[in-house]
Amino acid sequence: MLTLDSILNLQLYQHRNGYRFCADAVLLSSFVMMPRIKKIADFGAGSGIIGLLLAKKYPLAEVTLIELQDGLVKLAKKNTALNGLDKRVKVVHADINKLFSNYESRKISSSLLHSYDLVVANPPFRKTKTGLISPSDERALARHEILLPIAALMKSALSLLQHHGRLCIIHLPERLTEVMDTMRQHYLEPKRLRFVHSNETSQAKMVLIEAVKEGKTGLKVEKPLFLYKGDGSYTNEVRSIYGRDTLTIGESCDSL
Repeated sequence: MLTLDSILNLQLYQHRNGYRFCADAVLLSSFVMMPRIKKIADFGAGSGIIGLLLAKKYPLAEVTLIELQDGLVKLAKKNTALNGLDKRVKVVHADINKLFSNYESRKISSSLLHSYDLVVANPPFRKTKTGLISPSDERALARHEILLPIAALMKSALSLLQHHGRLCIIHLPERLTEVMDTMRQHYLEPKRLRFVHSNETSQAKMVLIEAVKEGKTGLKVEKPLFLYKGDGSYTNEVRSIYGRDTLTIGESCDSL
């Protein structure tokens, strides 16, 4: 069963009982601040939300949506066509963890190595032995590192990015040091951080991270992003990101 949902200038089909995008996908796409981009790769693209938002944001960019799960691959293709982005957005059915061990039967051509300006990822946040594992495979694979450890993500990002290309991800604050250490082990230098809070009195719930391939040291911590005011309504910044007063997508974020 599918639902048809809208966010900003996109319409997207989603599985009613499967993994459904939420606020972190929209926040990650808004965190990307590069002036010009020619090639974007979206790792673990799901229904395509982040890559498609970026395709709209950068109308000259070519976007590759990389997704393992067959059902989500079909949705990403459907959503790409629905939004009229077939000419610039390609959906690749591949396992990121094995992306460059055997080139997934050449689904990703070796000519694409070291050619991307940007890789984005909303990766599984939780280790397999933490939290409740969803009985739905689609949700479990999206939320827990069952098939995509953080090191594998960094290794594949390093392979795709050109010199000084950028990786933007969203993750949990409690895993920040682990994520940053793993980035640096793969020559991805953390350059920009922004913590996301539910409100001004809460601890950070998520963190947005930008790293530069083979970049120099020097980290900028931006002002925190608060999602809600004291009365429970969205802050002005979040309303400007969403383009409206509410985000109605059928599922709230676990962390926010």
